[in-house]
Amino acid sequence: MDVWAWMAELEERLRGAFGERLRFVGLQGSRARGEAAADSDIDAVVVLDRLDGGDLLAYRAVLAQMPEREKACGFFAGWDQLAAWEPSDLFGLVYDTSPLMGSLEALRERIGPEDVRRAVRIGACNLYHGAVHNALHGRDSGALAQLYKSAAFVLRAKAFAETGAYPRTHVALRELLAGEERRALDDAMAMRSGAAGDFDARTERLIALAGALIAQYGGECP
Repeated sequence: MDVWAWMAELEERLRGAFGERLRFVGLQGSRARGEAAADSDIDAVVVLDRLDGGDLLAYRAVLAQMPEREKACGFFAGWDQLAAWEPSDLFGLVYDTSPLMGSLEALRERIGPEDVRRAVRIGACNLYHGAVHNALHGRDSGALAQLYKSAAFVLRAKAFAETGAYPRTHVALRELLAGEERRALDDAMAMRSGAAGDFDARTERLIALAGALIAQYGGECP
């Protein structure tokens, strides 16, 4: 599918539904990076001036008119909330989103170096907890693949913290990685393509990576 034609249609329908309240429309994720598979989600980012009662139903009505609606996913919010959002969480949204209408530049100004480091730290903690929990209780290969997908974003944040450049594509990110970090990205890509592998070995590698990032970005106990 032509995702940008799809997004243009979405923007047109959103303008009809929300008028001047529509503040931003963009695309993030694998389709924005040119790395999507045929069944990949369409991660649309839609921001209104604010989120009022009825806006969720109105947006659902717009999506119901879109082709391949089942692939529609993404982020929907009010600008007032984003302006007060946790900066470390804003990092991924701002840097991974390609704008179609409007701009997120005002939000970029809220993200400082420590916020990026915090994004790495929180992401690594979530990876560690998720991988351990899944290994003990779920043993779900699909959940592990999602954790590896999240690991790629954590590694992007780490690369940005260290270089000041945001490597959006997996190819660009891989060039900045070495050792176990590169192996983790390779695991992520392999799992995304459905390649078979040892569940426990992949889990152990992910836990080790997350633990190393926590140690590097977590600071010392008092």
